Amino acid sequence: MCEHPGKIIEQMLKKTGMTRKELATRTGVTEKHINTLISKERNITTSFAKKLGYVFHVDEINSDEPKDKARYWQDLQNKYDIFILEEQEKNNITTEEIRALDYLEDIINHLILIGMLAPNLSNIDKILELRKMLKISDLTLIPKLPCKGAAFRAQLATNVKIDRYVLFGWQYLCELTTDTKFVNSELSLDLLKLKLNEIKHLMFDELKDGCRKLKELLAPCGIAFNVVKHFRGAPVQGFIKKTDDNKLILCLTIRGGRADTFWFTLFHEIAHIFHKDYENRSVDFDSSDSEIEFKADRWARDFLIPPEKYRAFIGLRRKPTWQEIELFAHDVGVQPYVVLGRLQKDEFLEWADYASKVVHYKWAE
Repeated sequence: MCEHPGKIIEQMLKKTGMTRKELATRTGVTEKHINTLISKERNITTSFAKKLGYVFHVDEINSDEPKDKARYWQDLQNKYDIFILEEQEKNNITTEEIRALDYLEDIINHLILIGMLAPNLSNIDKILELRKMLKISDLTLIPKLPCKGAAFRAQLATNVKIDRYVLFGWQYLCELTTDTKFVNSELSLDLLKLKLNEIKHLMFDELKDGCRKLKELLAPCGIAFNVVKHFRGAPVQGFIKKTDDNKLILCLTIRGGRADTFWFTLFHEIAHIFHKDYENRSVDFDSSDSEIEFKADRWARDFLIPPEKYRAFIGLRRKPTWQEIELFAHDVGVQPYVVLGRLQKDEFLEWADYASKVVHYKWAE
């Protein structure tokens, strides 16, 4: 509860033994003026705040201001005004905006789980907190906003449902949970290029260790990396956004769970970084620029498995044995499951072939 400045004036009168009439005389106003302030019928103006600053001395007010107390009284009024506006906002929240919480339920539960949103909030308080967090004045405006300023990696099958609320919330979840404070430099493509093979080798680590090392490798390149939980309604596997200080946020999910998809998506996003697609893309999931995606796919595909070696390998014209896949994977420096995924994608193998050899990652809260 925020108190009206008139309440503080009343407390100061009691503390100093000053009467309302004396305060009126000292500040050059009528006693009625003081009475209406204390009864909350009148607000403190800038000029009256200045007068109060002269009347009540430094040792009479708990404030960091060394001399002039005008700002103290003006700040009290401003805080009270904002409090009243927020109370009015609570009363003006529509049923449509409350209904928007249903669409954002999974996002909200995750924010509570990771400590970014207090548990047991009323729907009204959830809306007020989400407005601040998502930088929007009304949650019902979310579906009207395209996902600007970001590049996405998604598999948009015809049966995949996109929920604008979830997609918007997920995007901000990436930004809210990705730690950029250890990224001290601007984006450096030259340094990123030097680290590519080292990044590629991380697929041989456990996922948790690999992601930790990936953050350490990408930070000097001006890239803040994070793995973010995926949600139904946001069929996104990767996300890139440029920050105001010329750094990048790069986030991946483990949607679908396949390890080969995770690492392919990582290098697909790195391709977007090299191609600077994040600078001129406004991604709206009603349409997509497939040429940009195909270009990034080709780069990631050819970096993971050199094309000339791949052509020689598939030139066998028969189903390769698992031992042959392992030997080839060792030769090109990737996990065997990456070669398997490529062969399945290119339809040299069925998706059911060597199913037990597919490695899956799982999200752990």
